[in-house]
Amino acid sequence: MKRIEVLDEDNLTRLDVYLTSIIDESRSFIIKNIKNGNIKVNNNLVKSGYLIKSGDIIEINDLTIDTSIKKEDIPLDILYEDDHIIVVNKKSGMVVHPGNGNHEHTLVNALMGHTDDLSDEGGSERCGIVHRIDKDTSGILLVAKTNEAHKILSDDFANKRVKRKYLALVHGVIENSKGKINAPIGRSKTDRKRMCITDENSKNAITNFTVLERFKNATLLELVLETGRTHQIRVHMEYIGHPVVNDPVYGRRKIINDYGQMLHAKYLGFNHPVTHEFMEFSVEPEKEFNEILDMFKNS
Repeated sequence: MKRIEVLDEDNLTRLDVYLTSIIDESRSFIIKNIKNGNIKVNNNLVKSGYLIKSGDIIEINDLTIDTSIKKEDIPLDILYEDDHIIVVNKKSGMVVHPGNGNHEHTLVNALMGHTDDLSDEGGSERCGIVHRIDKDTSGILLVAKTNEAHKILSDDFANKRVKRKYLALVHGVIENSKGKINAPIGRSKTDRKRMCITDENSKNAITNFTVLERFKNATLLELVLETGRTHQIRVHMEYIGHPVVNDPVYGRRKIINDYGQMLHAKYLGFNHPVTHEFMEFSVEPEKEFNEILDMFKNS
């Protein structure tokens, strides 16, 4: 069971509206679970329109998952597949799993159209999904086909046994060749869909970066995560004054086009959950990424 204490700034907000802002699910999904009694306030059954109060304890337990996810025939760039796992190169613009009104054209819809063998450890809306990257971040994702593989891989991610490297183009010229950002990340008080650096209700977050190339007004970085917080790289780069280029949420700069943030999950290294063989995968960014990169190289 998950317990959430309501803060002062959320006083007198509708329960369904509040939960939709902090849980990656649709409002109808939240309302359904309130009606089913899977969500309570102070151990009491309430209606979705209940106005939460500062100090209330919201209890969330065994959410009923929407099982109406459709199989879709969407092409996938599969880097590797066996009876236990799939390694896929996700395109920028594709949502990883259904939620918040996105119930079609997601990676999960595509995976379900590709195979009937996917773990349900994370529920049907997240079948197979061991970890995520943002909609407009491209790159490598690891998918589990069995519950056993899912549990092992989830534990490996939690215990930092999985190696991940990202590419990011950020605004401004970073003088240090290497750096470490150690700053806790939590949800913004003013915009519940944004994350921010805060000491309140936050989790530790550590990002390491190495400068690959410097341009007149930007820097190309390789980043290695020690933790996996929501929007971690994007929030950390904004925090040090070098937001990711083309980031519509954290960039606070002119958006070049609708491609999305210049962030690419380029490398993944992990131990196979069954054979225990160490496996490595690396992919180059999409042509749209390189086109924007060339703009800064030639400016």
